[in-house]
Amino acid sequence: MTVLDRFLHYVSFDTQSSETAATTPSTDKQMLLAKAIKEEIETMGLTDISLDEHAYLMATLPANTDKKLPTIGFIAHLDTSPDMSGANVKPRIVEKYDGKEIVLNAKENIILSPTMFPELLFHTGEDIVVTDGTTLLGADDKAGIAEIMTAIQYLIDHPEIKHGKIRIAFNPDEEIGMGASKFDVEKFACDWAYTIDGGEVGELEYENFNAAAAKITVKGLNVHPGYAKNKMRNAGLIAAQFAGMLPSHERPEHTEGYEGFFHLTGMGGNVEEATLSYIVRDHDPNRFEQRLKRLQEITDYLNKLYPEETVQLEIKHQYRNMREIVESQIHIVELAEKAMREVGVTPLVRPIRGGTDGAQLSFKGLPCPNIFAGGMNFHGRYEWIPVQSMEKAVQVIVKIVEIVIND
Repeated sequence: MTVLDRFLHYVSFDTQSSETAATTPSTDKQMLLAKAIKEEIETMGLTDISLDEHAYLMATLPANTDKKLPTIGFIAHLDTSPDMSGANVKPRIVEKYDGKEIVLNAKENIILSPTMFPELLFHTGEDIVVTDGTTLLGADDKAGIAEIMTAIQYLIDHPEIKHGKIRIAFNPDEEIGMGASKFDVEKFACDWAYTIDGGEVGELEYENFNAAAAKITVKGLNVHPGYAKNKMRNAGLIAAQFAGMLPSHERPEHTEGYEGFFHLTGMGGNVEEATLSYIVRDHDPNRFEQRLKRLQEITDYLNKLYPEETVQLEIKHQYRNMREIVESQIHIVELAEKAMREVGVTPLVRPIRGGTDGAQLSFKGLPCPNIFAGGMNFHGRYEWIPVQSMEKAVQVIVKIVEIVIND
C-alpha cells in the first residue's frame, strides 16, 4: 500500500475534535480511526500494540540488530481541526499540476489560486491532493500517520536496513491542545521522538510559541435607556474599550517569524455582561510574560475607571517553548537535518508559529522536534498536499533510522 493509498483511506474517517468536550478523546469518532489503524498495525506484525480508552495507540517495530542503539519514536495525531468539517471528505488528485487555478467547486465558485497561494507554484508538475471545497482535507495530520505507517512497512519489507527499536504513537486531540495530556511518556519509553506534523516539505521545527488563553468578563449595569444617565454601565462598550487598548499592530495578521501577538478569538454579550476571548503567543518567555502583564494592567485600569470588579481576567497557561529542552540535545535536530539532505530535501529550520504535541512531550521528558508532513493551508477548504511531499516525508523517516545505526 502506498502512502497515498493510506492517506486517502484515513481521510475518509471524520475525526474532528471538540473544544467543548470534557473527555479524552473529545469525540468518539477519533477512536474509530485508532481502531482501524490498530488492525492495520496487527497485520503488519508489530509488537507491544496498545490502544487505551483515551485513544492513545502505540506499537513497536523491534530492533533487527544486536548493536546497542537508542530507541526513537515517531508520532502523529488522529484528530482534525474544529475550525471546519472533516466529514465526507472528497479528495481529488490534480495530476502534474500546471501552475494554473484549480477549481475546487464550480457550483460554489471555490478556486485554489496561485495568486492567493503562491506556494502552489513551487509544486508545478507534481500531483496535488485537494478538497472539493466543502470540507478540510485532513492532511493535518493524517498525512503524518500515513507517512509513519508507510515508512514502518518499508523497514519491514527491507530487513537489510538494520535498526534499533522503533516506537510509533498516534494520539487524539492535538488540535485542541490536549494531545499530550494523557500521553504516557514512560510507557512509550523512547530516548527521543519526532512528531510528523509540520507543513511545507523541508520544515524542521524545535521552537514554538509560549501560549496562554485569556478570558475577559465584563459586568455591566443595565437600566432603561431612557433613564440611564449616570446609571448605565454598558458591558459591551467596556469590552470594546479593553480590546482597543491592545496594540493593533500586534495582531496575527500583522506579525510573522518571531513576532508574538494578541489574538481575539471570540467576543459576545450585551449591556449586562460581555466577554472577550484571546490567545496570547510569543516565542520569547520574557516578552510573553510582558503580554500577560499588559492584560492585567488594562484590567486594573478599567477597574479604577469603573466600579471595582467590573472587569475580570482569567488566564490559562497552555504550553511552553520546547527550545529550552530540545536545544540541550541538539544532535536530534541535526540528525533530522542530515536525513533530509541525504534524500534531497533542503531543511527549513524555523520556529513554529503555533503549538505542537512535541512541546508538551518535551517538557514531560521526551525531546520531540517536529518534521514536515507536507500539507498546506491546514484547517480549511483550501487545504492541499503534494503526493511527492508525502513520499519525501517517508524517505526522511527511513533515513533517520538508517543514520542512527551508522553514526
